[in-house]
Amino acid sequence: LTIMKAVSSLILLLAVGSSALSSTPTSSSMQQQIAGQMILAPLTKGGNLPFRRLCADFGMEVSLSEMVYARSLLRGSPVEQARLRRWEGEQMFGVQIATNGVTEGLEAIRKLQESSSATVQFCDLNCGCPIYDVTRRGLGSSLLRSPQKLHKLVKGLVDGTDIPITVKIRVGCESDTINVLENVKAIREAGASAVTIHGRTAQQGYSKDANWELIQQAVTESREAGYGHIPIVGNGDILTHFEARRRMEETGVHSVMVGRGALIKPWIFKEFKDNATWSPTARERIEVYHTLATYMKEHFGDDEMGRKKAWTFLPWHFEFLSRYCSYPEDEFAVQSTEKPLIQSRMPSSTDADDPLDVLLANRSGDAHDVIASILWESDSDEVAFRKLNEFSESVEFNQILMTGSSSEEDQVLANPLPGKAGRWNKRRGRKPGPKRSDEEIASIRAARALKKEKIIASGGEWPPN
Repeated sequence: LTIMKAVSSLILLLAVGSSALSSTPTSSSMQQQIAGQMILAPLTKGGNLPFRRLCADFGMEVSLSEMVYARSLLRGSPVEQARLRRWEGEQMFGVQIATNGVTEGLEAIRKLQESSSATVQFCDLNCGCPIYDVTRRGLGSSLLRSPQKLHKLVKGLVDGTDIPITVKIRVGCESDTINVLENVKAIREAGASAVTIHGRTAQQGYSKDANWELIQQAVTESREAGYGHIPIVGNGDILTHFEARRRMEETGVHSVMVGRGALIKPWIFKEFKDNATWSPTARERIEVYHTLATYMKEHFGDDEMGRKKAWTFLPWHFEFLSRYCSYPEDEFAVQSTEKPLIQSRMPSSTDADDPLDVLLANRSGDAHDVIASILWESDSDEVAFRKLNEFSESVEFNQILMTGSSSEEDQVLANPLPGKAGRWNKRRGRKPGPKRSDEEIASIRAARALKKEKIIASGGEWPPN
């Protein structure tokens, strides 16, 4: 693993060194670079720089930042500014922004292009985030409701900057309003360099299998309309290299994007490049996890403040890393055609399993905090392996097995509460009022529309903050 990281870093640094001398990539060159690639998705919390650096060690070539609120970035938010940072070994790096206005979006793009910490090669517009805090602002997946407005937004961004603009969408907002073909048409005709389709509606979150048939329909329709040169990237339920290859062959997508699959096993990029499954031992996985902790130390600082910052991320990563299972192609290829492996039930540990394997597969947040602490405090892979081995056989871990709290971090990510797009997370803690009649709802909507017109007419912004 150490030799592989060294060779990978050297190759990537040489690539970045040469690309730094060139100008902003054109749309066509960007399209060529992402063809046939496995792309790291923009991951809230998970797409931090140390994690992307780890993925680059395993051969990741195209990556995206966490989603950046354009308005907050323009207001000087240090959190949003930090998300622009690119690790020097990321070969092709894009920043994903959330905006619903052309002027605001272009100002944000100019700011990220001027940032000394970011060398951005493309900008991605978020039109897929289902989280209520995003959609209530008229951002994310709420933009999918009007292909006409989406076309206007994308065209404004494309025409106003020389950086390639890509768009990430879902197949629709609600299950009864799937309009992926209309939105893909609007995006490509607006001049976007590529479009990524997540094969679920926003309402579904991650609760149902991704619909790759709809993605295939979008690919076919685009080719028949004469837009086959614009890459369509498929996204959803990819955990293994053979699932990725099969999806590319069956649907005709130019590339695939992985999110949860990379969080569960960052070496998925190595498997994709090698076209072979890597089943690391517990010791080898600990080496990978210790490398992540080391990268976080280097990024956030090896002191109390650095640890405090890193703790937003490091224990959280084990909610996904703990789900790892080996899925060799000869054993699971057929099963993966029936149901995506990432959506299948994982085999549970037994008393016959090695205690260290039981620890690494434990879903308790208490265990994740201890694992993160041991990795952070260990000076070497060997020390980390020894200490984790000791902890796996300790009374303390046995107590966690009996009473430890289960982490629920991924529940919001994986299974949003049911309801309309943008309304599935908890609202303020208040009792619901009486149910309104259709007439009352129509009256309220009319009043809001009038308010919106007045604000826009007076030069204000909509939606208001």
